[in-house]
Amino acid sequence: MTYRRHRPARNWGARVHEITWAGLRALVLENELLRVTVLAGKGGDVAEFCYKPRDMDFVWLSPDGLRNPRDVAGAAADDTAAFLDHYEGGWQEVLPNGGAPSTYRGAALAQHGEVAGLPWDADIAADDAREVAVRLTVRARRLPLRLVKTFRLRAGEPALLVEEELANESGVPIDAMWGHHIVFGAPFLRPGHRIDVPAGALVVPHGTPIEPHGRRVAAPGPHGWPLVPADGADGTVDLSVVPEYGAPSEIVYLTGLDEGRYAVVDPADGLGLRVTWDVSVLPHLWLWQEQGATIDHPWWGRAYVVGLEPFAGYPTDGLAAAVDNGTALRLDPHGKRRLWLRADVLTGAA
Repeated sequence: MTYRRHRPARNWGARVHEITWAGLRALVLENELLRVTVLAGKGGDVAEFCYKPRDMDFVWLSPDGLRNPRDVAGAAADDTAAFLDHYEGGWQEVLPNGGAPSTYRGAALAQHGEVAGLPWDADIAADDAREVAVRLTVRARRLPLRLVKTFRLRAGEPALLVEEELANESGVPIDAMWGHHIVFGAPFLRPGHRIDVPAGALVVPHGTPIEPHGRRVAAPGPHGWPLVPADGADGTVDLSVVPEYGAPSEIVYLTGLDEGRYAVVDPADGLGLRVTWDVSVLPHLWLWQEQGATIDHPWWGRAYVVGLEPFAGYPTDGLAAAVDNGTALRLDPHGKRRLWLRADVLTGAA
């Protein structure tokens, strides 16, 4: 990991500084309105997205907190625990495998493997009172993929811009699931918060319940957003409303998006977060809801979260399944794909 040393100190406008969190290298991008902490030492995760005027962090922090992936003492390793044992919440890059462990062309890939558990190289790409930017780079270890990601924060703007380039470093075509695992939780998320997505989106339920105690949405679909048939009962479920604590766990996939956009908003005061992205690269949106119904491993009833995750590929059964259904991203030999995402705080102000 490399940094540009001996930068002039600054405590106003846009600024960036380096910290260590749970033994991991991290960079903090900050302006008058936002503080964003990026874990260079683990996955390039956004572990904090705090709107400073309200001291409001939008991304969930797990009750277990941040744990260094090198700290595996006492754990029974498996391909699911490889992600979950060190999952602090927040916002992860998922590549090249989305969801369950999968084998692709002889490469065994763990849950959400593999870049979310790797350390990334990092350098400060811009450092000015008007704008700061941090560039992170990683190479996957089982597939010949290189990813470069730049986080950019401008003075006076409650918005984070992410610019990426994914490269196939081989002379053969490669398939991948590429996604952003963005999860909302306390202190922001509460029952009744609204989820806004583009009109015309189609809802494809996961093929089976993800938790033994049932599900909310009837399979197989597709259904129109947001009112969908309830599972095992008459009536409908409004997926645009965050449910009460204890509601059945659910995951569905939104397809047919004509633009990459969603927002999660508190209807009481209009505070929320809007995420936009290049829908031509990530054409699907995963909606994961865990409202405390999972009382066994891994959540033990302690997770009240909603994940809204732009993705190339679905379902959450791994890369091989996405290749089979034709939704995986294909990279030509030595091919590259560029992507942008932007996260804006909504304040409800006119």
